[in-house]
Amino acid sequence: MLDRIKACLPSLAPAEQRVGKLVLADPRAFANLPITELADRAHVSKPTVVRFCRSVGYDGLSDFKLKLAGSVSEGVPFVHRSVDVDDKTADVLVKVIDNTVAAFLKYRNDASSFAVQKATDALAAASSNSRRIEFFGVGNSGIVAQDAQHKFFRLGVNTVAYSDGHMQVMSASMMGPGDCVVVISNSGRTRDLMDACDIARKNGATTIVITASGSPLASAGHIHLAADHPEGYDRYSPMVSRLLHLMIIDILATCLALRIGGKLQPLLKEMKNNLRNKRYA
Repeated sequence: MLDRIKACLPSLAPAEQRVGKLVLADPRAFANLPITELADRAHVSKPTVVRFCRSVGYDGLSDFKLKLAGSVSEGVPFVHRSVDVDDKTADVLVKVIDNTVAAFLKYRNDASSFAVQKATDALAAASSNSRRIEFFGVGNSGIVAQDAQHKFFRLGVNTVAYSDGHMQVMSASMMGPGDCVVVISNSGRTRDLMDACDIARKNGATTIVITASGSPLASAGHIHLAADHPEGYDRYSPMVSRLLHLMIIDILATCLALRIGGKLQPLLKEMKNNLRNKRYA
């Protein structure tokens, strides 16, 4: 959580930066002090303290304090252990699993339910109005986009995934108000995705970005679902990042399925029945 605040700090307004620096200076004290004293210590107004909490992806001061207390007190001891060339198979197994489990638990502590709610609202509105929902990603993120298309397709949602930069730009150019695009990126610095996101946003579509905090893409979308982790981009294949992105897609798909409600169950049941003759008994 503190790494996330550090990453967001340069993009915040000067007054909100002072609040962020106050958090980083003494997280435990920040979690326990009343808003009046926090505002006095940071030399800002009380609404600025609340705005800071929302700017870094939390529902408000109460939600921020709850997550902060869990991070610095109970928390999850997160140590990313890199895989080395001389590791034995047993070492690789333990490191990959430990890194993944720790990243998932860290995300559970850091995730903004407010941002997920906003993303769900946008996807539900697009689905109920028969508007377009599309998923963009390249490389490993392109595979996540295809997985997202498959999950949402099973919910009866009219959706498509593109991993080609030209197709993304062309599709974004045809989007309009009411449409929704989910842009997935590990680094948040891929030019093709940035271009497509900007075009879709200019055309009035709602843009949801799943990427690292503090990246250019994080500030380019309407709704940012932060996927932060210490994994580098230069060694082996991104593992934790891909799994985090898949988990976020699962959360969105589950939230949307619950929003669709009872009418989804007959559809899924019929789909399952129709697939039975495709399997060996």
